[in-house]
Amino acid sequence: MTQKPIRKAVFPVGGLGTRFLPATKAMPKEMLPVVDKPLIQYAVDEAREAGIEQMIFVTGRGKSAIEDHFDISYELETTMSDRGKSLDAIESTRFAPGDVVYVRQQEAIGLGHAIWCARHIVGDEPFAIFLPDELMVDSPGCMKQMVEAYARVGGNIVCGYEVPADQTDKYGIITPGKVDGPLVEVTGLVEKPPRGTAPSNLMIPGRYILQPEVMRVLEGQARGAGNEIQLTDAMAQMIGTQPFHAYKFGGRRFDCGDKAGFITANIALALDREDIGATVRAFIAEL
Repeated sequence: MTQKPIRKAVFPVGGLGTRFLPATKAMPKEMLPVVDKPLIQYAVDEAREAGIEQMIFVTGRGKSAIEDHFDISYELETTMSDRGKSLDAIESTRFAPGDVVYVRQQEAIGLGHAIWCARHIVGDEPFAIFLPDELMVDSPGCMKQMVEAYARVGGNIVCGYEVPADQTDKYGIITPGKVDGPLVEVTGLVEKPPRGTAPSNLMIPGRYILQPEVMRVLEGQARGAGNEIQLTDAMAQMIGTQPFHAYKFGGRRFDCGDKAGFITANIALALDREDIGATVRAFIAEL
């Protein structure tokens, strides 16, 4: 079965990042660094590895630092070149004109609304969604694994990640059907089920491949939990009309929208690094 390729990715980056104030008063939370790379860069690198060509950022006020980050910085690059320094560290921040698109979400009324704001750029193609707060670490990356699974089964695929049973009330949870290796048929979606009632321990950690029909569903979507337009509600309406699977991700996940998760990610990725890992490990041992 030949599927339309996944060429476009949507990054909802319009949130205010209030949990990280005062750091995020003037800087987007997506620009907070994990070791030496901002969160948004990890997501974009993961998208590029998966073969995605066009990055669509759904932004809000005060997010110009993201646009500057993925732009050419003539003064910086000229100075580094004049001093004989390599530009490798910033190579992944550069794009050809048109490969990065910015759309303004004028009011923050939910993830579903943010995705809908990108409808004209997505057009009639399947597309990926990345929530940059979720840092997914594996080789190959999470989205590359999902794209390979999509080539087999088509339809819609969400990432699935196993969490302890006592944490299922914090997330959107998958109701599972048939299991085929890491692929799990999705027969339903439940948003933050009360503890003890979850249909599985598979949550959705911010990686999606969706068909363009979801935009039509979002068009008339009523507000749901939190008085917001929920992407989960729109996806639930598509179950049964198109193939719908979860791909069980076996790598590491860090919730960088949470302060403890963000600090944990910095420590874990620092320990992975050849240049600083030993120093950080020695400091932890001292503590």
